[in-house]
Amino acid sequence: MNAPVAVRPVVADTSGVDDLLVAPSRERRRLQCYLALLVGDVISLVIGFCVIGYIFAAWEGVGDSLVHVQLILPIFVTLGLYNGAYSIHALREAWTGIFRAMLAIVIAMAVVIFVQFLIKPDTDFSRSVFNGGALAAMLAMGWTRLQLRSFVTWRCGNSVTNELIIDDGGPQVKLRGAIRISAAAMDLRPDLKDPNALDRLGLVMRNIDRVIVSCPAGRRVDWAMMLKGANVDGEVLDDEVARLGAQGARVVGNHGLLLVSAGPLGMRDRAIKRLFDLAFAGAAIVALSPLLIFVALAIKLQDGGPVFFMQRRMGRGNRFFNMYKFRSMTQSQCDSDGNQSASKDDKRITRVGRFIRRTSIDELPQLFNVLLGDMSLVGPRPHATGSLAGEKLFWEVDHRYWQRHCLKPGLSGLAQIRGYRGATDHESDLVNRLQSDLEYLEGWTIMRDIKIIFLTLRVLVHDRAF
Repeated sequence: MNAPVAVRPVVADTSGVDDLLVAPSRERRRLQCYLALLVGDVISLVIGFCVIGYIFAAWEGVGDSLVHVQLILPIFVTLGLYNGAYSIHALREAWTGIFRAMLAIVIAMAVVIFVQFLIKPDTDFSRSVFNGGALAAMLAMGWTRLQLRSFVTWRCGNSVTNELIIDDGGPQVKLRGAIRISAAAMDLRPDLKDPNALDRLGLVMRNIDRVIVSCPAGRRVDWAMMLKGANVDGEVLDDEVARLGAQGARVVGNHGLLLVSAGPLGMRDRAIKRLFDLAFAGAAIVALSPLLIFVALAIKLQDGGPVFFMQRRMGRGNRFFNMYKFRSMTQSQCDSDGNQSASKDDKRITRVGRFIRRTSIDELPQLFNVLLGDMSLVGPRPHATGSLAGEKLFWEVDHRYWQRHCLKPGLSGLAQIRGYRGATDHESDLVNRLQSDLEYLEGWTIMRDIKIIFLTLRVLVHDRAF
């Protein structure tokens, strides 16, 4: 027979339970807000269609409109629940909820039209009532949701979730609207061998939606294990993640991997950007061909030297490529490595060169780099490998410098339209343009590229081009 197992009794300390509750529950209040949004959307849908139906066909049109509502409503509610029209994000940001609700209506309309076409192609279908009713319903829905913001604020306050920061001796965390407590003051310990410690932590985290623990590295594992059974979204502060610039994490086997780099553009965005580059650069070369020929002849007649100046620059993926420019310096004094930046009274610059540099015409041959795929119309400007900011090489000034090479370099960029161009006499001259380049990498859209191109026209002639 097996020997009996000795069980040590555990006596729970239930004194001061109410004192351990740090926040009232918001879950029921959020549900009330979701229900209010849903009821408001349904009423808006009905009113919108009925009003338009009455305008077009009096009470008979109202009856037809109610039929449309019966078809759209279940599809709309299903899509709204799925796409986050009734979610925490919708409660936090009114326009986020409005946009998602509008999207649900549009998709529901498309489904109804498709089904009616397949099942009853000969049915008398009033497009005016249907489209007008949907538009009126969307307008009513947007107005209703904006009016319900006061109800959401009344029920949930400024923050729709309870976020708790437990300070256990780690770095200070600043999070707007979060509740902050001291682990020492509340007698909270990450002790997995003490059920009383687990119970006490559970009482503190009652009604909490998200917990952040700031503690020394040696206690992170214990706190992580404590949070795993707490039925909350739990996070443990680790500043190494910020130092590495981690964008995500995953577990492979027994190893934890941090995602520290990713291509800023997916395949679809790269295709759009490339097609735009080809179309614009090709059209620009054709349109500017008389100017290109005229400048080429002027440079040739100046001193008989080559028309183009080719310099090795670093492009996407930290790969070198040959960048083309109109030659603006005397042939014998061209600086192929870029070790010496041009100055205001630089004796190396020719008379033609001074004009084409000041008007940025010397950069036009880079349109051919765009066609070849080495460059893009918009992106971080490529720098010569020997370029200096003050007394330091560019990458010695800021270790983030190499991050700008995750995209193709551009003829123009965010830094250029902000005026950060020309000579880099001081380290701050590089830091300013680097910050703009990194900002451009954070969120690419084709509309942003088009905007930068048009804004570039304002800075083609500038006083920092020597």
